[in-house]
Amino acid sequence: MITTAMILAAGRGERMRPLTDTIPKPLIPVAGKSMLERSLDKLVEAGVTRIVVNVHHLGQQIVDRVSDRAEIIHEDRLLDTGGSVKNALPLLGPGPFFILNGDMLWRDGPDMLLPRMRMRWKPESMDALLLLHPIHKVIGREPGERGDYFLEPWGHIRHRGMAPLTPYVFAGISVCDARLFEESPDAPFSLLTLWHRAEAARRLFGALHECEWFHVGTPKQLAEAERILA
Repeated sequence: MITTAMILAAGRGERMRPLTDTIPKPLIPVAGKSMLERSLDKLVEAGVTRIVVNVHHLGQQIVDRVSDRAEIIHEDRLLDTGGSVKNALPLLGPGPFFILNGDMLWRDGPDMLLPRMRMRWKPESMDALLLLHPIHKVIGREPGERGDYFLEPWGHIRHRGMAPLTPYVFAGISVCDARLFEESPDAPFSLLTLWHRAEAARRLFGALHECEWFHVGTPKQLAEAERILA
């Protein structure tokens, strides 16, 4: 069982301005409920019992909204995705845990997504398992979107590198093991740095999400998600 998760909620959400001048992006409501609270609901429904949320930009609003549902880590400076998770390792513990972007939105199909990722996790062969979504099915896909990964036999994934287009985007959820952070930088750094390392060691895998997944990065994409979910 993977019963621990971290939601990354510290970013400034620059592309969502002017909304994010007064509200942190994870708290922006979509069809009546914020993206952060939707993710919290999904985690609890999947049996996750310990949830950590990091905050920075307008962080007190997140504290006021969800501190009764999650443990909050205040960041005095932005640590990027990898640095934020490394900073939270004392709370996340030594085993595998979910990592969710705080501004993501998805709908489950016949099977719940998070339990399916938990079942897919194989600690003996994986350091990280990334959720992928077909690029042509992304709701709110932007012109020029290149995608992120190729899916190879046996579930290994390969980053796009210099390829002009890849079939899958990273869909904002991963399962990572604490050992992935061994010998990682002490300064702010991206999770992508560690995923590249896991890829080189053949320990980076992907799981596909075939139901609805929304890219909600701009006010225009927010309006599209509102229209579909309303």
